[in-house]
Amino acid sequence: QVQLVESGGGLVQAGGSLRLSCAASGQTFSNYVMAWFRQAPGKEREFAAAISWSGGSTYYADSAKGRFTISRDNTKNTMYLQMNSLKPEDTAVYYCAATRSGLLRVRSVYDYWGQGTQVTVSS
Repeated sequence: QVQLVESGGGLVQAGGSLRLSCAASGQTFSNYVMAWFRQAPGKEREFAAAISWSGGSTYYADSAKGRFTISRDNTKNTMYLQMNSLKPEDTAVYYCAATRSGLLRVRSVYDYWGQGTQVTVSS
């Protein structure tokens, strides 16, 4: 089992920045590909970004490219999402997730999920 806990969400004005964190425990963190998903009200949960086991490879949704940066620190068992130039359409609950399956954007391959952290971007 892997336990994931997100933090860092909040209310920010459009154009602002936030950094989300995801703290992992339970199993060897570096054995897992990690990802961020988000779910806006009334919409399905969607992929935002993923990072490989070592952090050497990353993968972004088109909506995140150029504005979001995913990173991880395997010594701290923590993953991050730096979000810049935030837009009102980025408003959502952000979830971190873990899988052993690979650097994928498919929600179903992720075995472990956090409880989510709310990000609200005001216009």
